[in-house]
Amino acid sequence: MSSAASRLQVYADKPRVFILSDISNEPDDAESLCRYLLYANQFDTEGLVACTSTWMKDRVCPQDIEKIVDAYGKVVDNLNQHVHPKWQYPSAQSLKALIRKGAETYGMTAVGDDIPLSPGSQLLLSRILIPTHRPLWVLCWSGTNTLAQVLLAIDRANTPEDTARILSRLRIYALSDRDDSGLWIRQNFPDIFYISSVHGWNQYGMAAWTGISGERFYGFDQGGPDFAKWEKEWLKRNIQIGPLGEAYPDYVDIPEADTPTFLYLIQNGLGIPEHPHYGSWGGRYMRTDGSASSSSSSSSGSGGQGNHYSDAVDRVLGQDGRIHTSNHATIWRWRSAFQNDFAARIQWSLSSEFGHANHHPVVSINGATGTQPVRIAADPGSTVKLDATWSYDPDASDTLTFRWWQYKEPSATQWDVEAEVAELEIRKLDGEGRVVEVGIPRVGDGELATKGRLLHLILEVMDSGTPRLTSYRRVLIQVAEKKVAAPGGGGRGAANASGGGLR
Repeated sequence: MSSAASRLQVYADKPRVFILSDISNEPDDAESLCRYLLYANQFDTEGLVACTSTWMKDRVCPQDIEKIVDAYGKVVDNLNQHVHPKWQYPSAQSLKALIRKGAETYGMTAVGDDIPLSPGSQLLLSRILIPTHRPLWVLCWSGTNTLAQVLLAIDRANTPEDTARILSRLRIYALSDRDDSGLWIRQNFPDIFYISSVHGWNQYGMAAWTGISGERFYGFDQGGPDFAKWEKEWLKRNIQIGPLGEAYPDYVDIPEADTPTFLYLIQNGLGIPEHPHYGSWGGRYMRTDGSASSSSSSSSGSGGQGNHYSDAVDRVLGQDGRIHTSNHATIWRWRSAFQNDFAARIQWSLSSEFGHANHHPVVSINGATGTQPVRIAADPGSTVKLDATWSYDPDASDTLTFRWWQYKEPSATQWDVEAEVAELEIRKLDGEGRVVEVGIPRVGDGELATKGRLLHLILEVMDSGTPRLTSYRRVLIQVAEKKVAAPGGGGRGAANASGGGLR
């Protein structure tokens, strides 16, 4: 392994992931699985279950998961040469051992006290019952009756208090409902952390996840997103190459509809999975019942209220020069970056030579390197200095560009973001923009927008390799309710560059 690999990004932890897929109902699940496996070193994969959905009601196809994992097995050794030696990819054999069948029947017909658990449900139950503080992310690319079977079994076998404790380990990202069990889950288990696009049955064009690639098929945000990196010719040149890329099928309606579920979890410094309203490559979501403010608190948990999340809206400058306001934009705004990322990882799969492919920049702010957010406490009217000087690219010949920008939508509680969230003043202190001074708006400049507000600043660092890769760092600025002197008489405004809590 190249010594340069030891300079690549490391992570604080790996999300535990369990995938439910109606693979072979159409090509999109196979496409998403090919991409997922290119990120498998970032995850602890704990299940790959073939399930039914409204589009494939009485059969499952685990053999098609196996075929793609077999293709992955042909490239895993190459992939391991392009990631940090402490963050290696799992073997194909270990992934194949996680493949199971879900119930071969539709929706709630698989759920009941006298109905045995499917092999996939048995595996899911065993994973949920592992006593750990690390949550289990169940990514639903299909109907959810495998999950519903398990929830009923847990509920029947435990006291309400024990059920609540066990289910607090679950995190669900379920796209839209693909059978009738999703609604049953949300109605009967309101405290489960559950992300889903909620809309009229089969009206998928209304869902945020279609922002991955669906503007031509569904007709939304015309002129905003750039479809160039979804054109079939681009996919043939950049994705459908090598043993794993050749397992990536041509799309029919929209490609990779299920991919936002794990884009949401990718550790690139942008998203914070416990906070869906913060936004990430996988979209942005807010509490459906409005039980908690999305702007002023950095704590997680529902506090006994509903814990379900539905689509939120971003305002994004499109390629046509106009602002597009939609839930789809919360995903397509990142498209160039995540498609380049995909293409770069396919290149990793083709060669064991580190120098034959591009690798991600590593971002450091105020001396802290990593993907966790930088947290700052600041008074209205103060300034903070942020220094990304020590950011670097592991490919020695690449140069880096720096872009700092305020992500206003996560600070807002309602539609009129511009009226509610005041502007951070960002001033470069050097020619490259590695070092900036950020001015916090005064209370008098917009009390709602500053006092007690959590403001979001994003640093994008892009390299000059081919394809160009982007890493991020999110800066969370908690604006004080009132001026509080720090111990020793110092004021607020200095950056806390750790990934820990606010101080």
